[in-house]
Amino acid sequence: MSAPIPSPYPGRPVVVSHAPSRTRRIALTIDDGYDATTVAGYVAFAQRSKIPITFSPNGAYRAIWDRHAEALRPLVETGQLQIGNHTWTHKNLLYETDTAIRADVEKNEQWIQQTFGITSRPWFRPPYGAHNHHVDGLAGELGYTRILLWDGSFGDSTLLTPQQLIGLAQQYLQPGTIMLGHANHLTVLGLFDQIEQLIEQRQLEPVTLDTMFGTSRAVG
Repeated sequence: MSAPIPSPYPGRPVVVSHAPSRTRRIALTIDDGYDATTVAGYVAFAQRSKIPITFSPNGAYRAIWDRHAEALRPLVETGQLQIGNHTWTHKNLLYETDTAIRADVEKNEQWIQQTFGITSRPWFRPPYGAHNHHVDGLAGELGYTRILLWDGSFGDSTLLTPQQLIGLAQQYLQPGTIMLGHANHLTVLGLFDQIEQLIEQRQLEPVTLDTMFGTSRAVG
């Protein structure tokens, strides 16, 4: 049974791109989800590996994500998975009006609550990483006081070869990294075992953002 969803707590936003202290923890953060096979692959990987992951899906792809809601909700409830807000449409917010930004964030939050039984607050990842003080301030007013960036990436917002993707994994999967990935292209599906082995060999500890930063779905 999911806990009651808390009200927003507006506040001053903080930009986050790395673990808050020296640690062997890493945060795997996976965005978007416009390819059905890749989303299904990530869901199966989460179920099989038990590795904590923070997904930041766009509700515009809800037809893909909704079919996995029944499988994901138990993992969300146990704290293995966390859901962040990446907007409904994935538009560059630097070119949007204040009204459009608020609507884009709030529509996605409504869908996340209905689908996964959880709030995405206080975590907001701006599409393309495009943000400024004004955009951050609008997010903070809505209760998104953690602006989520990254300092490592699988580079898979575009289609890569397996060699390119695993090369970036080897480069960036280091202690304290917030790792960015996307559920958009099939390449990663053949690399999950290698990524998991790399994490184990380096004695890294994957965690959700809640665990890394001490935030809570019960507080939002």
